[in-house]
Amino acid sequence: MLQDITAGTQERVTGMLNRRAVGGLALGVVHDGRLEHFVGHGFADMARRVPVGQDTVFRIASLSKTFTAVAVMQLRERGLVDLDAPAEDYLSAYRLVPGRPDFRPVTLRHLLTHTAGIGELRTAADLLRPNAGEGVRVGDPLPSLAEYYRRGLKVDAQPGTRWTYANHGFATLGQIVAEVSGEPFDHYLREHVFAPLGMTDTDLVRSPRLRDRLATGYDLGARGPKAVTDRERTTPGASAVYSTPRDLARYLCALLGGGTNEYGTVLGPETLATMFAPHYRPDPRVPGMGLAFFRGTADGHRLVEHQGILPGFTSQMFLAPDDGLALIALTNAAHRALLWLPGETEALLRHLLGLPEAAIRADVPQHPEIWGELCGWYGLAGRITDVRARAMAGTAVEVFVRGGRLLLRTLTPVPHLLRGIPLHPDDPDDPYVFRIDLSRYGIGAARIVFGRSADGKSTALHFVPVPLSLHKMTAPWRCRP
Repeated sequence: MLQDITAGTQERVTGMLNRRAVGGLALGVVHDGRLEHFVGHGFADMARRVPVGQDTVFRIASLSKTFTAVAVMQLRERGLVDLDAPAEDYLSAYRLVPGRPDFRPVTLRHLLTHTAGIGELRTAADLLRPNAGEGVRVGDPLPSLAEYYRRGLKVDAQPGTRWTYANHGFATLGQIVAEVSGEPFDHYLREHVFAPLGMTDTDLVRSPRLRDRLATGYDLGARGPKAVTDRERTTPGASAVYSTPRDLARYLCALLGGGTNEYGTVLGPETLATMFAPHYRPDPRVPGMGLAFFRGTADGHRLVEHQGILPGFTSQMFLAPDDGLALIALTNAAHRALLWLPGETEALLRHLLGLPEAAIRADVPQHPEIWGELCGWYGLAGRITDVRARAMAGTAVEVFVRGGRLLLRTLTPVPHLLRGIPLHPDDPDDPYVFRIDLSRYGIGAARIVFGRSADGKSTALHFVPVPLSLHKMTAPWRCRP
């Protein structure tokens, strides 16, 4: 049963602002087909003292991927693409280059679930470039994707076998939409996605009508806020959309309404349900990936969500589709919001659903008899340049026993994670499911699931909700005392 939305939201947001350093924040709650409550805090432009409002234009970063997925699924509804056909059947601007001759073709479904085998960076040299090689200063020429990927886009892993977050995959989907539809990608989104939903202040390009209301992105450092360097994105289908809280509320209404809001329709309800369904799950106990959407659960309530991160900007949307409830949060000036904004918005969603906060359980017994099976080092497949995966898992993860407790540590520069954190049993019916407490980073309690690798030859460690998997190394590691 839903709690009082206005009172519950305002109270929770006030508490969040007391805990977090936030210079500008827009947060909206969507329910029953409309924007039920909106909170605007701080400034879109600190120098000019322009307050954040419903019509402030934000860079929404990777929320863009969900619009690209909608466009792909529109083409599928028209019978113009097949999700399981080779992507290169629809792509002529550049090649997807397999790393080995036995790799199966990359499909649209692989691209939509980050399982195409494409790495996070084109090359290691992108580590030294602004925005990991995906940023061009405003005013400088923006390359076409044919130019940007002129040497081809490398496929490093067998498609469909592992999850690696890849902007380049969604950039490729945008290129495919353009080639199949015969329209420039920005034009396609305006005419077939944004306009039908009444999203008149949303665009893939920095159009004149949006420029004057565009929020400035800031870093909040020890000496106060500092505006970040303004750059355009070279991967438009992945991260380039500009939008407002008002327009994004209309989008969420459509996502909750089976593809339709009060202005129009972009997808049929069966198609949208397909996007929210699991298409990649490394283990049945892991919610896995939908088509562009991350999946999760909250005490039996189905959730789908996505985060967006660009220098100076963080965005987060959460939907409980079966409850008709959704949240959108956008910030242009917040310290480490990429860590805490997902947890804060999920906690608010749980509160509005009348659910208790996610917490470490103390009522589930330990099972020392399986510790020997779990202990050891777990490695992450993929390129060393897969930055997000390495940030989550470090270069490796060790599970070990110390002081009568099962712990997990990652090889990262973070002392707390390097020392080891307890693995708390989380399911009375499954001793291989645990939680770890990351509340000191604002993340809350994350789930860890142990299972078997796809080939059945080793133990796998899966993170939840991000379907990132590590596999036990073959060296004869032992549990440490």
